[in-house]
Amino acid sequence: MIRTTRKRLLVGLAAAGVLTVGIAAPTVALADDKSPSPSSSARTDQGGDRHAERQAEFAESLAKELGVPADKVTAALEKLREQRQADRPERPTPPSAQDRQAALKERLDQAVKDGKLTQEQADAVLKAAEAGVFPGPGRPGGMGHRGW
Repeated sequence: MIRTTRKRLLVGLAAAGVLTVGIAAPTVALADDKSPSPSSSARTDQGGDRHAERQAEFAESLAKELGVPADKVTAALEKLREQRQADRPERPTPPSAQDRQAALKERLDQAVKDGKLTQEQADAVLKAAEAGVFPGPGRPGGMGHRGW
């Protein structure tokens, strides 16, 4: 009985080892060892540089393919980028906590007026919201700008 369990354990460990080597070996072989992995702060600092480099490479490739000077293509791409940003609507600013509280009070007052809630229930909901019981933007467990 012990030998059977031991055999199964050894077979399982051997299979896991083979699987690990089979996955790790190609990963290590394909890894780029030329430069060390930068830290996350360095990645964000270099993100704009890499983007600019890729844009320049794209402009050069496009210029070569079209048979026009690279600076002409770069200028055209920059012009299109500026137009696209100008056409993009500005994001609205999220309402403040006071604005959200006022909107909630208005909705609760309307619910009381419509007979869907009693004044005591509305007061309890308002008190719970003021105490931070409900998750929301800026609160733990909140959904941020996505809402419910």
